[in-house]
Amino acid sequence: MDFSGFEVGYDIPALPGMTEAEVQTPCLLLDLDALERNIVKMGDAARAMGVRHRVHGKMHKSVDVALLQARLGGSCGVCCQKVSEAEAFVRGGVMDILVSNQVTDLAKIDRLARLVLRGARVIVCVDDAGNVADLSAAAVRHGVVVECLVEMDVGAGRCGVRGAQAVVGMAQAIAGADGLRFSGVQAYQGSMQHMTSFADRKAATEVAVAEVRVAVAALRGVGLECDIVGGAGTGSWPLEAGSGVYNELQCGSYAFMDADYGRVLDQDGRRFDAGVWENALFVLTSVISHVRPNWAVCDAGLKALAVDSGLPVVFGREGLEYLRCSDEHGEISDPAGALKINDKLRLVPGHCDPTCNLHDWYVGVRAGRVEVVWPISARGKVF
Repeated sequence: MDFSGFEVGYDIPALPGMTEAEVQTPCLLLDLDALERNIVKMGDAARAMGVRHRVHGKMHKSVDVALLQARLGGSCGVCCQKVSEAEAFVRGGVMDILVSNQVTDLAKIDRLARLVLRGARVIVCVDDAGNVADLSAAAVRHGVVVECLVEMDVGAGRCGVRGAQAVVGMAQAIAGADGLRFSGVQAYQGSMQHMTSFADRKAATEVAVAEVRVAVAALRGVGLECDIVGGAGTGSWPLEAGSGVYNELQCGSYAFMDADYGRVLDQDGRRFDAGVWENALFVLTSVISHVRPNWAVCDAGLKALAVDSGLPVVFGREGLEYLRCSDEHGEISDPAGALKINDKLRLVPGHCDPTCNLHDWYVGVRAGRVEVVWPISARGKVF
């Protein structure tokens, strides 16, 4: 990327070649070594279990990260949640897109169909017969084929139809509609991804797998095969991958990790952030005040961090705790008085997805030096 004309501190937080100490804060920092190891690890695991991995782009919203996941991890494509996200990825060269959500607004449906004209494979989730008719009309209008997955509610209680009969009826409506192709089912159980106990996640996944197994058999019984049986997140993917039913994973947070996922335990009782995945995403922040000897204030508050899943954790510094935040400030307990003005700290955000959407750039570092600066391509693409 050509950074000529960019001013550090106004347009961009850093330039390639700078040291980490020179990076302007607060900003998103990527440990490139950790990120690459996470991507390779997931890619190898998916291939070993005989399933595809369609990475969740809503987590990082970055064309550069998605392309890295394809190159190093062998991902088959990207999931998005919004049409504008899908447009950003396609324009950046990611050409296999699943909008793992319902698209019902007519203007959005038209934009979705037009993405196929750019050479992209476009897949969308449906759970409503009227939506099928609207998608069909747009596909016919533009002379394209839009692929559809029937979304199943397998425990999240959000979108999706319930039961094999409803799945078959929706699939038949898609298969019979001009311009549409039935491509399978979407069965993501998102509400249990952050359950700390592996046993609890396993029990919830087994319920979902049983429902999906029945639905896939019912579809086969009426002559409809599923190219995609998709779902699975960072918290549950080994269970879906080993089910013999799911053939496409949709993990996202594994690549970056956050403090909330870090507390989740795997089948061996290991925390996700200690031996399972590595923290690769940080909010880099600077100490800007230290009036009280045991209390520091940094420049990363609510405008730099999402706290819906809890406060951030100070990375790699014993005895420091991020205790509360306001718009522009974070307050850190420093009982030993270890911090000084302008010291930089790495914070692990509580929830990576909305944190990333607050920033315009990723600063990728290796061995203490800035190697890449990537735009957050779909930042703010919420429509």
